[in-house]
Amino acid sequence: MTERWTVGQLADLTGVTVRTLHHYDAIGLLTPSDRSPSDYRLYDAADLERLQQIVLYRRLELPLEQIAVLLDGPDDPAEHLRRQRRALTTRRDELDQLVAAIDRALERTMNHRPATDAELTELFGEGFHDEQTEAEARWGDTDAWHQSAARTRGYSKADWAAVKAENDAVNAAYVAAKRSGVAADSEEAMAIAERARTQINDRFYECSHEFHRGLGEMYVADPRFTATYDALEPGLAVFVRDAIVANADRAAADTASGRATR
Repeated sequence: MTERWTVGQLADLTGVTVRTLHHYDAIGLLTPSDRSPSDYRLYDAADLERLQQIVLYRRLELPLEQIAVLLDGPDDPAEHLRRQRRALTTRRDELDQLVAAIDRALERTMNHRPATDAELTELFGEGFHDEQTEAEARWGDTDAWHQSAARTRGYSKADWAAVKAENDAVNAAYVAAKRSGVAADSEEAMAIAERARTQINDRFYECSHEFHRGLGEMYVADPRFTATYDALEPGLAVFVRDAIVANADRAAADTASGRATR
C-alpha cells in the first residue's frame, strides 16, 4: 500500500508548519494528491518529493511564484539548481572574504586596546594581580612606578605577550649561561644582564645601571624573588645578581674612563 501522510504527519516529518502547508495548497504550489473520506488532505511520496524541492528553493530565498514556475514550467530544474549552486558558491566566497576582513579589523582593534584583567591572568598566571598590588604598595610613590604605570596603561594583550616572551627569553639565557659553567662576570653573562636592563628601560621605566644594580640586590635579599629565580635553576638568583653587578661595575668604569680621557 502506498504510504500517505495527513497534513499533521507531513508537518512532523518535514518541519514545515501545518499553516504553511495549507497556504501552499491554497495557492496551488503543493496540492495533496488525495483526500480521505472525511475530506482530510493526504500526501503521497510524490507530494513529499515536491515539498522537499520547495523547501530547498525557499532556503535559496526564491519567491513562491518563481518556485511554482520552476517546478511546473518547461525549464530543467537540474540546470536551475546548477545555476543556483554557482551563485551560492560565489556568495560563499564573498562571505568568506568579508569574514576574513572582519577578523583582521577585530584583531587590529583588539591589539590596540588595553589588555583586560582576564587576559593578563591568562598570560602571567593567577598571582599576577597580587604581585602588582604588592609592587604598588612597595614602590607606588616612586618616579619609576609612575613612569611604568603611564607606559603600560595602554598595553594591549599583544604588548604584554611580547613582554612575557622577552622576560622568558632573558631568563632562559641566564639559565643556559649558568648551566654552561660561565662566570657571572663573564662577557656572556654581562651581555644577558644588559639585555635585561634594556628591556626594563624600553618597556617600563628609565633603568640606569645603578638602578639595575639595586634590582639585582633585591633579587637576592627578597626571598620571593630568590624563590622565583631558583625555581628555574638552583642558585640562579645569585648568578643573576652577580651578572647585573658586574655589568653595572663595567658601565661605571667605562664612564670614569671616558671622563679621565677628556
